[in-house]
Amino acid sequence: MHSSDSRPTRSTAFSKRPSRRSFSSSRPHSERSGATHTRSAHGTTSAPRTSSRFIYPDSAPTRGHSASGSGERRSYSSHRSSGGGYSRGGGSSFSRGGRQGGGRGRRPQQTFDVSKFINLNPAPLTPDSPYEAKHTFKDFGFDARIVAAVTDMGIETPSAIQDQVMHHIMEGKDVVGLAQTGTGKTAAFLLPTIHKTLRQPGRQTLILTPTRELAIQVEQELRRLTPKMHLYSTVCVGGMNIRPQIMGLRRKNHFIIGTPGRVQDLLDRGHIKPGAITTVILDEADRMLDMGFIHDIKKILKDVPTERETLFFSATMSKTIEGLIHEFLREPVTVSIKKNDITGSITQDVIRYEHHNKFDTLVTNLKKSEFSRVIVFGAMKHSVEKLSQELVAAGIKADAIHGNKSHGQRQRALSSFKTGRVQVLVATDVAARGIHVDDVSHVINYDLPNTYEDYVHRIGRTGRGSKRGQALTFVPA
Repeated sequence: MHSSDSRPTRSTAFSKRPSRRSFSSSRPHSERSGATHTRSAHGTTSAPRTSSRFIYPDSAPTRGHSASGSGERRSYSSHRSSGGGYSRGGGSSFSRGGRQGGGRGRRPQQTFDVSKFINLNPAPLTPDSPYEAKHTFKDFGFDARIVAAVTDMGIETPSAIQDQVMHHIMEGKDVVGLAQTGTGKTAAFLLPTIHKTLRQPGRQTLILTPTRELAIQVEQELRRLTPKMHLYSTVCVGGMNIRPQIMGLRRKNHFIIGTPGRVQDLLDRGHIKPGAITTVILDEADRMLDMGFIHDIKKILKDVPTERETLFFSATMSKTIEGLIHEFLREPVTVSIKKNDITGSITQDVIRYEHHNKFDTLVTNLKKSEFSRVIVFGAMKHSVEKLSQELVAAGIKADAIHGNKSHGQRQRALSSFKTGRVQVLVATDVAARGIHVDDVSHVINYDLPNTYEDYVHRIGRTGRGSKRGQALTFVPA
């Protein structure tokens, strides 16, 4: 970590981002009381119907174009046939968005079975066979200070992604690394880049991440790996006051770590000089594309000199990512690290509900002793905040994390959850990636995810490592 005299001092002032959406609802939130608990991991009152199919858009809902004219707020009444919630049409299928084609900008829809929410007998926990690394950290030719820092952190051998990708980065090759979170990929791209920067102090690395939390985690890892090395960095993310970031960019930074939107803003203002960037790293590229950063990413990459080194790290390889790789990387080396199926090792079940008792059922479950540390996922920023407040009023220690909160507020909520001061963290999908909390007993999908991929990322917050977790999903009766 850096000593205080070797890093620029930055203000901690934060500005709250104004909401860009309106959130009207077809009914008061207070009517969302509890649900008929049809089947849970702890008991049943009636058998779940696993033949239903839910239709989801393949990405986030289009803003401002719900069929009911109520912004993008989603209600879950099963009696509306054309309004903006779930409508029961032929047989037992449900479709989000009411009338098909009933609004501007509707996107192609995909389906998945309710049965995918149910796995009462997950695979037994079988620890992965220990990976046998072919290299030690000394074998990569790292600066002795880097090896000492890694040793001091108690890391003895490289992980699979580190072992297989770092020598390619050391050789200056463009790299595509396919690996899930928790595989050591942050150090996999930081260690070789730190070494090169120590050898050539004029280098500058731009690291792009999908969320501000992940950007901060990357910088924290950078500090841990570079004690007393006098390497400087600035985090450039939205939701924070831009002025301290501009001040931080006025001195020479070896690393700039940020989200694409804010980085593009600072490039446009002239505070980041694209000509000085020698390496670009995209961390969790698939999530950035899911969040709509594709145009910012393309513009940033086009502005940076073509002789740069470019590293892509992603959990999946979509057609869009393949297109970016073909357009912006030079003969890249692809390294893929596969992990066991997340959904196959977590106990999963559904809770069927009528809209009038949904909230009460949530509270009833949260008051059970086994629900010790719970993440509840909601669809919208406004509804997540309100649900958190209602849980507190019902005697549940809860806090919320979503895009309308300032950086400081989000960090305080996350800290309270990690330390056990609150039992429940109510979150939008911003928490599905880049936030890692140990010993989450349950993930509850209070609002349905947009896609099955989002569902997988959500429930992956529980059952981490050698721990068993549970995931419950509210679905309309």
